Amino acid sequence: MSAAAHPGFGAFAKAHREFFDALAPEGWEPVAGYAGVEQKLLSGGLDHAARSGAVTRLSRWAPGAFVAEPVVHDWCEEVLLISGSLRIGRPGDLGGSELLPAGSYACRPAQVLHGPFFTEGGCLMIEFNYYPPSPSTRQERLP
Repeated sequence: MSAAAHPGFGAFAKAHREFFDALAPEGWEPVAGYAGVEQKLLSGGLDHAARSGAVTRLSRWAPGAFVAEPVVHDWCEEVLLISGSLRIGRPGDLGGSELLPAGSYACRPAQVLHGPFFTEGGCLMIEFNYYPPSPSTRQERLP
C-alpha cells in the first residue's frame, strides 16, 4: 500500500482510505501454496518477525479450489463468507464434509488448527488477520 500509516490505527499501522471498488478486477494476486486461491489486500500488513500488525483482505477461491491439510498460524483470524460456499473437509468427501454457506463467520485466536477446506463452485471471503496486543498493552487501555 502506498499511503502512510495513520496514527489513529495505533499499532495496526493501517492507512486511511476512503471508499473504493474493492471488487475491481485489478489488484488480485495468487496466494502462495494454494492453487486457485487469490487475495486482494485492502489495508494493513503483518510483520511476522515482530508478531505485530493487522490485515484486511479479500480471498477469492475458484471453483474446485482446496486446502488439502489443516492449517494453523500465529495470528488471529476473522473470516466472513460473502458469496458462494465453502466446505470443511476434503474434495470428493461431500457426505463427510460440512457445508458453509454465504454468511458463515469464524473468529479464531492464534494457534487454532482449522481445515481442510474446499469449494465446489467458488467463494469470496473477507478476512481480518491480526496479531493480538500483548497482555500488558490491553491492561493499559482498560478504564
